[in-house]
Amino acid sequence: MYNNKSTSLYKTPFSKAYWRDAAAELRDTRMLVFAALMIALRVALKMVYIPLAPNLKINTAFIANALGAMVFGPVMATCAAIISDLLGVLLSGEPYFPPFVLTEIAGSLIFALFLYRARLTPTRVMLSRFCICLFVNILLQTPLMMLYYRFYMGGAVYVLTVPHILKNLFMFPLETVVLTMFLALMQPITYRMHLTYNPEPSLRFEKKQLVMLGILFVFGCGCVAGYLGYHYEHTSLSASYTTAERVEKNTWMQDILTEQTGEADTPTVAIIESAKKQFLGKDIIYTVAYYAVDADAYEASGGDLTELRKLKKSAAAKSEDLQRLGTAVVVCNEDTGEVISFDYKPE
Repeated sequence: MYNNKSTSLYKTPFSKAYWRDAAAELRDTRMLVFAALMIALRVALKMVYIPLAPNLKINTAFIANALGAMVFGPVMATCAAIISDLLGVLLSGEPYFPPFVLTEIAGSLIFALFLYRARLTPTRVMLSRFCICLFVNILLQTPLMMLYYRFYMGGAVYVLTVPHILKNLFMFPLETVVLTMFLALMQPITYRMHLTYNPEPSLRFEKKQLVMLGILFVFGCGCVAGYLGYHYEHTSLSASYTTAERVEKNTWMQDILTEQTGEADTPTVAIIESAKKQFLGKDIIYTVAYYAVDADAYEASGGDLTELRKLKKSAAAKSEDLQRLGTAVVVCNEDTGEVISFDYKPE
């Protein structure tokens, strides 16, 4: 069947012939089978990722998405995006938010417009990934996340954060390198299978392209270093404490404060306000509020301060049962718990 198909290559997707050939892929049984395989692979790869840093990972599903779009074009890629999105939600068990499918469709379309029936070059691959990072991951996903937070997160406000921008800035060069190498491997295979029609290994790297990819890689490493610096500077470990962990950590800080400042005349409680780990270091910097407990509240609790030690920063500051005595900055080794330094300032 494929011998009767058009094998034309196009410089741009802005022609009737391009879209006629793309629509014709829906009538090709081999393409339908290949699309089914790519959908299955894409759904499976959504659950596979490469962790790089806190809240930073490379999701491998974009590889299957790009390969499929390169082979069967924008029309079938749109259908595959819708199906893979539905299957992914069903398998994950997460609530379905229909507008999210727009990001899947947009990503598949962009890959197809750059890669389908085209002479592939590293520049084309780079531009396709850049457009997805900018137009899909940032410009399109932001309003969709705002809608999601409004309807599924109790009206909470979603704000595009610096880490999200840095994440895409970092992912772009690394994903470009990975995708270029993958498509360079797959292009001759798909050509021999009569799935693509460019006989030339056009993804062969030239010296200047290798330099460009090297620069992108170094740039990506710089971005991740900046991201990690921002993350550790602005992210408190205490925000992710469970209730049990919060009680344990606050009790630990109470013991340190008592040891360093001596026994107080009234019952006291320590509340961790922030816990920040130093970038590339083993030390954690704790900012701890030291409170005196109201005598009546202490008697009512029977001397058990567990409920007070469950409080977070804001709740403790608003509590009428607590009176702030001062603030301590405690630096501890993450592995041993050894107190490296201690500084206390009374109110």
